[in-house]
Amino acid sequence: MPDEHLRLAVLGSATPYPSADNPCSGYLVSGGGARVWVDAGTGTLGPLQRHVRLDELDAIWISHLHADHCADLLTAYYGALYADLRLAAPIPLYAPPGTADRLADFLTNTARRSPVESAFAVTELTDGHRMEVGPLTLTSRAVEHGMPAFALRVAAGGRSLVYSGDTAPCPALTELARDCDLLLCEAEIAEPEPDAGAGLHHTPEQAGATAAAARAARLVVTHVGRTMTPAEAVGRAAAHFAGPVAHADPGATFTV
Repeated sequence: MPDEHLRLAVLGSATPYPSADNPCSGYLVSGGGARVWVDAGTGTLGPLQRHVRLDELDAIWISHLHADHCADLLTAYYGALYADLRLAAPIPLYAPPGTADRLADFLTNTARRSPVESAFAVTELTDGHRMEVGPLTLTSRAVEHGMPAFALRVAAGGRSLVYSGDTAPCPALTELARDCDLLLCEAEIAEPEPDAGAGLHHTPEQAGATAAAARAARLVVTHVGRTMTPAEAVGRAAAHFAGPVAHADPGATFTV
């Protein structure tokens, strides 16, 4: 019988490039037998395979098209089509507008466009996009990152987790995270960006404030910039959020 709990496995959480022991942003969200690769940042395809093969995934979801969140789609393409795997059908890929052409532009080496659709069945995200992946309900909201970018809520069996992607604090994220059991929120920057209207990221304090405003039960900070240690980011976020706070250590698993 499938496990009804939601699980978040951290494949990597580094930014903007991998460290020796931490790939960039990538997570495996699973529940009820369904498995979704959430962000495919640089280096995450390797640790993903500790949990699931590419041809066993039920879907891939991408927050935005910066390389530290999507670069391993390129290597996944080669793995899906030109190695030891045999896909029964293209892997459902939910991603921002333009993803298929962006991949094809990089992968095409002849006059013939690379067949990215043979590896991925691409659905472009829109604000409020909702889909069912097995027992999981995935809801996406457009957030503020200076480019098309989305946050994600995964719900099943009365439980929910929310992933911010990369974004400045914004009402859409707070609304999406309302009363969630776990908020996985980026904490990229050490100091607030001077122009709030042009903000691209959270500070740890802002991550804590977003979690508090959303009434999240638990906060996990991720995508911590290299001017801070994870422990510093956790401590700073905890000063603004009364619930449990942890860091998305590579290899960690959180159960909801």
